[in-house]
Amino acid sequence: MPHDHAGLTLHMHPLASYCWKVLIALYDADIAFEAVQLDGLPKNDSAFTDLWPLAKMPLLQHGANVVPETSIIIEYLQLHFPGKLRLIPKNPDQALEVRLWDRFFDLYVHTPMQKFVSDVLHPEQSRDPAGVSEAGETLETAYAMLEKRMETRRWMAGDVFSMADCAAFPPLFYADAIKSYRATHPALAAYFERLLQRPAIARVIDEARPWMAYFPFVDGLEPRFRPFADVPPNKE
Repeated sequence: MPHDHAGLTLHMHPLASYCWKVLIALYDADIAFEAVQLDGLPKNDSAFTDLWPLAKMPLLQHGANVVPETSIIIEYLQLHFPGKLRLIPKNPDQALEVRLWDRFFDLYVHTPMQKFVSDVLHPEQSRDPAGVSEAGETLETAYAMLEKRMETRRWMAGDVFSMADCAAFPPLFYADAIKSYRATHPALAAYFERLLQRPAIARVIDEARPWMAYFPFVDGLEPRFRPFADVPPNKE
């Protein structure tokens, strides 16, 4: 049974990649929470912007505490609601390694992946081809670094699943549909397959399936993920 932590609320959307990062941590630690789904643009939701004017999700509420930013949310959860697994090691040096690779994925895989997505959602006259090209180069460099690292490792940092792995899966899932690494980076692809075996990760994918058609690069997803994206939910 999940640990009962009344008053823990996550403002999120099941398709949003950064929300996946926190959801994986919550599910992996078996922490109960209330999910408040944000539909439409978060900046247009006055109840949400009253909590966090920057209107970035996910956002965690715990009583009077409002906790933004995915890595801070996971740190907060570990501090206040330690689950059956530690996502950040007690050893300071090991914890630094986890935080390093957590930041690596946010900055050098997640951010460039989202550049492709945000650009294609803009009108053609306001797109940024130079920025997209730079994002592609960043992804290629990150893939090469990750391939070398994962040739001799099971998990991204340390010997067990950690916050770094929570950070890894969402952008690797979506980035592969944009600039695929699976045929050219076998160690990274094998790591992705290991991540897929985690029940928490399988759960976030299942919960996102009804909305997957709204991902602009849905046709680039592997066939095993695409069949569930054919019929999006009614927005009304």
